[in-house]
Amino acid sequence: MSSSVGADCTELKQKYDNCFNKWYSEKFLKGDTTPECEDLFKDYRACVMVTLKEKGIDKLLDESRKEAPFPSTSFGDNNNNDNNNQPKKS
Repeated sequence: MSSSVGADCTELKQKYDNCFNKWYSEKFLKGDTTPECEDLFKDYRACVMVTLKEKGIDKLLDESRKEAPFPSTSFGDNNNNDNNNQPKKS
């Protein structure tokens, strides 16, 4: 598995990736869509957001979202725009 955008986040990324891959192959593909790994995802996401802020990338993301915003339905619930949902992995 690859490293994270921030060296401090790589261990969290690996834990999340392992959890997600296990859930996906052992449960999701067999019809169990009950979400798992949410706490690991939230921890990893928080670490990444700190790294993006430290590198000044968060401002670039904010600017690009203003120029080309995602539709509110891209992450599920129309009323949930905080994007804390787990992304799909391929």
